[in-house]
Amino acid sequence: MSSFLPWLDRASRAFWRVKGRPVDLAGEHQWLAAPMHDAQTVGDGWLRAAAAAHGGSVLEQDGGGLLPDMSQLDGPDFKAAELRPEIRDFYEHTSSWRLEVWTQWSALFRPGGELVSQLFGRRVQQLALPMRPLDVAHGMDSRVVTIVGTDGEQRAAGWIRKLRSTGEYVYSGCYSTRVLPGSGQPSVHVAFPLEAGNVQVFLRPSVSPDGALELTSPAGVFGDDGAYVVVEHRNGVHASRVPIHEAFRVYADSEGTLRTDHILRLWSASVLRLHYKLIPATT
Repeated sequence: MSSFLPWLDRASRAFWRVKGRPVDLAGEHQWLAAPMHDAQTVGDGWLRAAAAAHGGSVLEQDGGGLLPDMSQLDGPDFKAAELRPEIRDFYEHTSSWRLEVWTQWSALFRPGGELVSQLFGRRVQQLALPMRPLDVAHGMDSRVVTIVGTDGEQRAAGWIRKLRSTGEYVYSGCYSTRVLPGSGQPSVHVAFPLEAGNVQVFLRPSVSPDGALELTSPAGVFGDDGAYVVVEHRNGVHASRVPIHEAFRVYADSEGTLRTDHILRLWSASVLRLHYKLIPATT
């Protein structure tokens, strides 16, 4: 079995290379430039190379956030000043918060999710989506590592999440903001490094009347908010837009507790629902 798995990885990259279009990450498609990894197992091994690409370093400290300031997302469709203050605090000081998680898979997609988790997610320590409610019964450990440039300013942040019960990596993502071609509204950009490639999601922000944050990756065309797979090969880099759509709603419940509803869809079919309870670490 172990000798079969590297072949499976190469076949997967070959599929996305054939399906995708050539892209120029140093030119026209620079908006897709994001960390990749040089080994099969990902974990947090991509962080230092990502910092070196900015000519900077990694910095881990108490109170580190996914974004240094939510106003980086200000644009025609979003104003950070309209958010509830605790939501801003979560994104600007993420490492000061703890996560409790609940998960529910659609019965139709659960077998496929189990297969992907076993063959890829747990093995490469990346995008290992929890399959059962008890997998996350003890919560997730959340670690934020800031990537800073030569001027000391934050360029991106690595958000590393592990299952508290086993120590296994669930997500290892690079968070920043990007403005897509032809758009005047900054998006939240999340890249999940993989060997010789990555999965990227561009999330469109908005604020609901109650001050909640909504992030969506809707249907669209290449260059719009959404999900992309990028693979690198000796002949160049190829990228594909994929029909995976996500929706996040970060809000305070009637008792003032911060919560997040996360829905993952394939086309219009619901695949996975996650619910997060966000708790200040001091409590």
